[in-house]
Amino acid sequence: MLDTAAAMLGEMPVAQVSPNELSRRVGLAKSNVLRYFESREAVLLELLATASQELLDHLGTALPEAVDADAPVFERADQVAAFLADALAAVLERNVSTQVAAGHKRSSIGHAFALSHRVRLHVPELAERAAVRFVAGALMVATAAWPHAHPSPAVLAVYESVLAVYESEPALAVLRIDFTTALRESLEVLLSGLLARASH
Repeated sequence: MLDTAAAMLGEMPVAQVSPNELSRRVGLAKSNVLRYFESREAVLLELLATASQELLDHLGTALPEAVDADAPVFERADQVAAFLADALAAVLERNVSTQVAAGHKRSSIGHAFALSHRVRLHVPELAERAAVRFVAGALMVATAAWPHAHPSPAVLAVYESVLAVYESEPALAVLRIDFTTALRESLEVLLSGLLARASH
């Protein structure tokens, strides 16, 4: 069922990945599918968990081979970043056509350069290329943090039990994300890192 659901994500919008369509494709009654997955969100969460575990397993064996332990710290950091970028791209972009990906990237370039120019007005120590990298990173952090900080009603319904755990164990509330705080802290680290690399 998970393999079929993953294939469906490559063919249709997420909203159309329904238990009804999944049951039709796997040749089971909907009630049998619902026995394993109570909703579309449950299927998506399981796919995410499976992909995350596969990525972690891959990193555990391949990352040590990709990084030169004797290299200087900035070189090792670049090796880690390159490996993670390739690994995540393999997971996340395999269901996106080249045409769709290219169109999205083209539409973002102009805005990225304009925003990077404004950043450099206030942080002139940042080179143009670094400023563009900062803007690109900021956009990625923002788009990643937003859905976690503002889950849809459907996702909230899935996470009701998780929210109950937060209430019963306050120490776990650290996992809750405030969008503005998370974005600010991430951008501080990103910008500080780019400035440190520039001075280095």
